[in-house]
Amino acid sequence: MDYFKNLLKNIDKVLLLLPVFFAVISFIMIGSTSYEGEFIITKDIKVQFFAYCLGAMALCVILLFNYKTFENMEKIIYVASILFLLTVYIPGLGVEHFGARSWVDLGPVDMQPSELVKISFVLVFSAYLARNRESLSDMKGIGLTFLYASPFILIIMKEDLGTAVVMCFMTVVMIFWAGIDYKLFAKLGGAFLISLPILYRFMAPHQKERIDAFLHPDNSSLSGIYQVWHSKVAIGSGGIFGKGLFEGTQKELKYLPVQKSDFIFSVIAEEIGLIGGLIVIILYTIFLYRMLKIADNAKDRYGSLIVIGILSMFCFQIFENIAMAMGIMPVTGITLPFISYGGSSVAANMIALGIVLNVGIRSKIINF
Repeated sequence: MDYFKNLLKNIDKVLLLLPVFFAVISFIMIGSTSYEGEFIITKDIKVQFFAYCLGAMALCVILLFNYKTFENMEKIIYVASILFLLTVYIPGLGVEHFGARSWVDLGPVDMQPSELVKISFVLVFSAYLARNRESLSDMKGIGLTFLYASPFILIIMKEDLGTAVVMCFMTVVMIFWAGIDYKLFAKLGGAFLISLPILYRFMAPHQKERIDAFLHPDNSSLSGIYQVWHSKVAIGSGGIFGKGLFEGTQKELKYLPVQKSDFIFSVIAEEIGLIGGLIVIILYTIFLYRMLKIADNAKDRYGSLIVIGILSMFCFQIFENIAMAMGIMPVTGITLPFISYGGSSVAANMIALGIVLNVGIRSKIINF
């Protein structure tokens, strides 16, 4: 017990406190999307609050275990994660939302397995990279590495392209951090860019619509333009100081689509303005920087890879969500971590944070 108390003294208090600020912003802005003359504690806010509480409890439990335990359970976690992803195809259990069959029905709420599997993927892929670091110097080793990650990416790609893109980004960043030869990394990057037109041909129609809307923002005949157009109107109309909390017109008139999750940053910018948007971005920057410090100071390669994998997950999701709201990235349905509505997302984010803090507290010398 004394050992654990001394471990907790090493916890990154700033990193632990930041989700509290995100939670407050989340509750207020989700409430704003249903505001009609008075602030109402809606079901969405209750679900979000419950997810935060559940995530906080999971975070505390995770801190009790040494993260090295996950490395020893690599095979079990790998198989269990794949099976968990496939639960969305069980009749009566898997459900479809927004054209994607990536949810399971748990009665009062739906859960998205891919949110949790992103974290389990980081745990097993970090173990693989730490064990096979030397193999990253040749094409055969790189091929086997991508083969190891491919079941996760391919299954999730069929369920949700946005999450699959996040997984691809995480995979690339983790391989880079593990120590791949830079020239080989550049060649793979070039090959990927060349293959993009081929990948486009295999996308679903609604996915192609989003890409086309991004490439042709002035073509109003494209169905994918609607979301981004009203998002940019909301952000631009907010100005420097915003229209005032709960006073957003794009949100109020329901022109802004999926405003409590995908486009919640647009609601923030319309009501609190450039100042509000910058505050959110600054908080995220501090959040990511603190994680990067933990990755640098980790006592072993496995711990460092875990943190960099989770860092890359948060980094891409934050950038993509804000960028798509501003029309400088295609719409992918990726939520804004900790702020967008979504019980699965919030709980998974808290679990991911718990794992990062776990690595952090065990990276320092314990003095009794």
